[in-house]
Amino acid sequence: MLDAEQAVVDLGGIRKQVSIALVPGAVVGDYVIVHVGHAIGRIDPEEARRTLALFGELAGATPALEARA
Repeated sequence: MLDAEQAVVDLGGIRKQVSIALVPGAVVGDYVIVHVGHAIGRIDPEEARRTLALFGELAGATPALEARA
């Protein structure tokens, strides 16, 4: 955390500074949903794991979908 309203998040290996003003009580290690530079909600670790796994599956499917286009 940089201060009470700014933090650095890891977005798939890319580190970005975002506002956490909309997520009071966010702490280091929390999983947050980020939209246009703002953390807009906190999610539990299990939900984060499922979501990240789904994103990984989608990323793996993208080349196959592009090949069919």
